[in-house]
Amino acid sequence: MSLSDPIADMLTRIRNGYRSDKMEVTVKASRICEGIAEVLKTEGYVREYDRIDDGKQGILRITLKYDPEGHSIINEISRTSKPGCRIYSPVDKLPKVLAGMGIAIVSTSKGVMSDKSCREVNVGGELLCTVS
Repeated sequence: MSLSDPIADMLTRIRNGYRSDKMEVTVKASRICEGIAEVLKTEGYVREYDRIDDGKQGILRITLKYDPEGHSIINEISRTSKPGCRIYSPVDKLPKVLAGMGIAIVSTSKGVMSDKSCREVNVGGELLCTVS
């Protein structure tokens, strides 16, 4: 079975994992999904991720993160740019999610980055998703 949007599938699996209090979720591996997982780990939204070689495409195992009371760290994670309607943004028009409390994940010419990193490097790109 082929997926038309692996990024949306990854975000849905993470969202569903948090809603059902799972400790980890698995996602089909791709470079873009691995980049998103790296940004989520760097920004502190997931505990860790690792790539498992299954002889085919590979699998990403993402360990979810909860606060001391057991509540999920991510309140909302949503896809911004979709296959039917791509959304690109220059660096000066990147959104500030929750006035800087959340992040926007952007695919740039320098790789997948958070909006904060894009402002530091002064590069824009495709808005993949927002996390708060």
